[in-house]
Amino acid sequence: MPPIRTVTTPLEFRSAADAVRARGGRVGLVPTMGALHEGHLSLVRLAREQAGFVAVSIFVNPTQFGPNEDLAKYPRDLAGDVAKLASAGADLVFAPDVAAMYPPGDETRVHVGATAAPLCGAFRPGHFEGVATVVSKLFALAGPSVVVFGRKDYQQLAVLRRVATDLFFPVEIVGAPIVREADGVAMSSRNAYLSPEERLRARGLSQGLAAAWRAFAGGERRVGALRGLVRHEVEAIATSIDYVDVADPTSLVVFDDASTAGARALVAVACRVGTTRLIDNVVLGEDPSPLAGAS
Repeated sequence: MPPIRTVTTPLEFRSAADAVRARGGRVGLVPTMGALHEGHLSLVRLAREQAGFVAVSIFVNPTQFGPNEDLAKYPRDLAGDVAKLASAGADLVFAPDVAAMYPPGDETRVHVGATAAPLCGAFRPGHFEGVATVVSKLFALAGPSVVVFGRKDYQQLAVLRRVATDLFFPVEIVGAPIVREADGVAMSSRNAYLSPEERLRARGLSQGLAAAWRAFAGGERRVGALRGLVRHEVEAIATSIDYVDVADPTSLVVFDDASTAGARALVAVACRVGTTRLIDNVVLGEDPSPLAGAS
């Protein structure tokens, strides 16, 4: 296996992707902010199934962090990340600095709409604009490609599908299943912030989602009942809760408690355990139980 290549400038990344296509190859892209774990590596392996050349971007994007969020302390380990990506079969790492992605005089942003408004959008103003802007830059640099995102950031995936469709980017977007720890906790770079006691409490997110999954599988369709099952578990472990919502899995319109769910429903959670903000979700009627295979 040839050694993995690391580039730091947009021109190098674009040239590498263009060269792959000039040889008749297909480019796969996995955008990340680094601090990679098995969930990220599963995206790389999925991209490898879709394309002969896999590039992974590692960039902690400042425009998607709010003024009181964790930009400065977000975990960074480029050397460790590159080693993991080499073992997972990636071909290229694009690791630019902020000045490369936001050059002097930068002022353009990608405006996002209704898909970005509920759920995390209601609690992180400007977040999805920052995500849409930086990923649009990556789409433009990568060119025609298949791009893999994880479904843990379900709203992000929905927003970026909308961006790609609306702005005619020549990309195919693939959403990969959530990867969970043995006890059901969704893998996340932010799990590194949790103390041992907080890590135990974090199981409440997947346990709450699993309670709704079991009820839905048993025929429960009342939105208030499904939401209540999740909230009961999350309230027991969370320091604070941003939302526990049931929504349309395509439009992300949040259902009120008096509604009746259809054949599919997104249940999404965002809360803090200690000072760490965690998110998780399950699409009822589509996904396996969050505790499937948990020990």
